[in-house]
Amino acid sequence: MKTIVVVGATGLQGRVVTAHLLAGGRRVRAVTRDPDAPAARALAQAGAELVRAEMDDLASLVTAAEGAYGLFSVQPTVGSPGTPAGFSAEDEVRWGRNVADAAHAAGVRHLVYASLAGAGRHDTEKLPVNTVNKWRIEQHITRLGLPATFLRPVSFMENYTGGYYLRDGALATAFDPDVPQQIMAVDDVGVFAALAFDRPGEWIGRAVDLAGDELTPRRTAAAISAAIGRPLPYVRIPIEEIARIGEDFAYAYTWLNERGYRADVAFARALHPGLTNLDTWLRRTGAAQISAFLAAQDTAERAG
Repeated sequence: MKTIVVVGATGLQGRVVTAHLLAGGRRVRAVTRDPDAPAARALAQAGAELVRAEMDDLASLVTAAEGAYGLFSVQPTVGSPGTPAGFSAEDEVRWGRNVADAAHAAGVRHLVYASLAGAGRHDTEKLPVNTVNKWRIEQHITRLGLPATFLRPVSFMENYTGGYYLRDGALATAFDPDVPQQIMAVDDVGVFAALAFDRPGEWIGRAVDLAGDELTPRRTAAAISAAIGRPLPYVRIPIEEIARIGEDFAYAYTWLNERGYRADVAFARALHPGLTNLDTWLRRTGAAQISAFLAAQDTAERAG
């Protein structure tokens, strides 16, 4: 019954990690800025202990981590769905380093850090900014000498459930329609985190890129269309349009089209035989979420 602290517990990854740890009989100390928020109350009802702390407040993080065996750390990624307004790359790095410093100060014996696939290739190629940020945090954890595991997931299937990719009744991104892109279900991050904490002898010192499926955007749109029972065409957004939003975003898409994450799906499946592919995710939860979002879009259009 060793206690695991989950920093970022109310976020997409933090929620599933908390759920899997609780299901495995772990004590979970869920760190949140607002214990009264609905997402935080849901964690408490599931059995987690809520602790108020902020990633910008090192002292609060140290207090939250004291006496715990392990800690799961995840920070928002600039440009991802749900990122706080005004959040910058330097904010992400500072927050990640603060969490690592707190784990070190509190004597945590196993830190599991949610990084990003490709972070290990920093010395051979120019990486997108969001990948570099994760690598910088990894390097800080390594310098501290923390017993750590780096989980490096690719993009999440959950990105396809809202306005990040769904626009005007289509699946719209800047990906080349015929270049395979790697994706994974966020729930599998919870599985891998639980595995790491359960088997520290196998996982401390390990960095693993994780992906659950690899499909072209055209094939992804077809799979979603079949699952939801309505056409969802794929529309490619010109990279010039993305560049007007930000050069870093444009480079990230270019990198994914030309180089990509390159996680070993077969290796990840060997570690976790129940690894979720796109069709399974759509059947379990994805199709219902996508249908609900598109229905809300349809209603808003009719009202407008």
